[in-house]
Amino acid sequence: MQVSGKRGRKLMGEINVVPYIDVMLVLLIIFMVTAPLLTQGVHVDLPKTGGASLPDPKREPLVVSVDRAERLYVNIGDDKAKPIDEATLADKVRLVLSRDAQTPVLLKADAAIPYGRVMHTMVLLQQSGAVKVGFITDPLPPAAGH
Repeated sequence: MQVSGKRGRKLMGEINVVPYIDVMLVLLIIFMVTAPLLTQGVHVDLPKTGGASLPDPKREPLVVSVDRAERLYVNIGDDKAKPIDEATLADKVRLVLSRDAQTPVLLKADAAIPYGRVMHTMVLLQQSGAVKVGFITDPLPPAAGH
């Protein structure tokens, strides 16, 4: 007497990779959607210049932003998207530079704000201990025909 169904089956020695591909595609979509959200900061219309880019520093720079409404922001602390006053900015810059005096200090100012406001912020940074202050700009668009 034979037991039906056991004799005709063979064991499958392959791995079914279809579920893994599905999981990979879902993860890819999740990363594609969340990646733009990871870039934090304040929206600033940067001036366009033809200056060369500096090499990436080994230390994370301290970035001070001045938006179109002349509000100040800094990329350290709990709420990076919240404007701060000049005294708080000076305290934060002093604190960061007291821990590491070689921390690069960069100023990101909107192209529409007055030049005097940019200079005032730069002087404030220098009075807080920044020896060198760099400027962040957008590169010029490529010339037509290239």
